Amino acid sequence: MLRIAVPNKGSLSGPAAEMLHEAGYQQRRESKELRIVDPENEVEFFYLRPRDIAIYVSSGRLDIGITGRDLLIDSGANAEEILPLGFARSTFRFATKPGTARSVEDLTGMTVATSYEGIVAKHLADKGIDASVVHLDGAVETAIELGVAEVIADVVETGTSLRNAGLEVIGEPIMKSEAIVVRRTGADAGEPKVQQFLRRLQGVLVARTYVMMDYDCRVEQLEKAVALTPGLESPTVSPLHNEGWVAVRAMVPAKEAQRIMDDLYAIGARAILTTAIHACRL
Repeated sequence: MLRIAVPNKGSLSGPAAEMLHEAGYQQRRESKELRIVDPENEVEFFYLRPRDIAIYVSSGRLDIGITGRDLLIDSGANAEEILPLGFARSTFRFATKPGTARSVEDLTGMTVATSYEGIVAKHLADKGIDASVVHLDGAVETAIELGVAEVIADVVETGTSLRNAGLEVIGEPIMKSEAIVVRRTGADAGEPKVQQFLRRLQGVLVARTYVMMDYDCRVEQLEKAVALTPGLESPTVSPLHNEGWVAVRAMVPAKEAQRIMDDLYAIGARAILTTAIHACRL
């Protein structure tokens, strides 16, 4: 039975459970449940602190896990990323009071406060910058005001909270993170149950990214229409009862669907429909 670690709380928990449900796996009904068994799919799920998941997976006690790229790197665990999942995206940046530093190179000799000591220490070392790193749990913006550090390193989304604290972002991003699937470094990449699990999640990712588009067009406009909707391999084209017309079906990126519908209509296509894709295998 495949043993999988899932975040038990935080920004990773809800989206991870939703994706697993879309992939056909049972999920817990109450947040207090720490373990459930999905006998039909031969999977056992363990609900753990997101920060601990990479460590459990690296120990070999669990086969794979869902966590954040930031948490994997920060843990220093002997585990590796095998599939990005596209949710819980975040960007890590340095920030300080205006005039303190203009680039990362200016941080030499300074103290940096962060909740992600492993990530920041590695980044500074890779850049050859000799700076001290202080670990704090949450609300690191106050570290500068209280004199604990001259610089902070934290997740930056809109930058509003930093501006409200009188801080500005400096330098390039330390890293960009998102939810990922991890396994122990060097584990068997071809294990059938793991591959099946990954295919299911990849199917969900594709289903979320594409829609199925159907439309009718005249034969003489078919090449122009197909250029707009090439599909993954090629579109399906079928003759209609009315001579000179064909029906076309193809997968198209969801975010481009409205524009593609406008372009198809402009060249004479009609009965243009889009439908959601709930699951797929490519």
